[in-house]
Amino acid sequence: MPILYTAHGHATGGRSGHGASDNGVLDVTLTTPKELGGDGATGTNPEQLFAVGYSACFLGALKFVAGKEKVKIPEDAKVHADVGIGPRDDGQGFGIEVKISVEIPGLERELVERLAAAAHIVCPYSHVMRTSTEVPVTVL
Repeated sequence: MPILYTAHGHATGGRSGHGASDNGVLDVTLTTPKELGGDGATGTNPEQLFAVGYSACFLGALKFVAGKEKVKIPEDAKVHADVGIGPRDDGQGFGIEVKISVEIPGLERELVERLAAAAHIVCPYSHVMRTSTEVPVTVL
């Protein structure tokens, strides 16, 4: 696959630490939710970041497929992502579960359902969640 863009980010301190993008635009304090054994301090967590990223990407995919059909997605359209984390059934670690909800005022439900199904195929976040994409891990 030819890569068109690569984002770079890093984290220190794990779930209770700091995360940033290489250009400094994204700069967040990471905290662990109480449900995962943390103190629930003010900050964000990887699941929230994933939910926002997935929502934005899916909405972009919706606009892409709608544009091919000459359908205008209104500015107040929203995609909601619920990202849950918990222990895997195999007992070897943790897994995530994602649910996507699409809210597009002013368009017929049947059209939104068709566009959402097409966006689910186009969206790279959806693709990686559907497939067993291997992630290389390198020690620096």
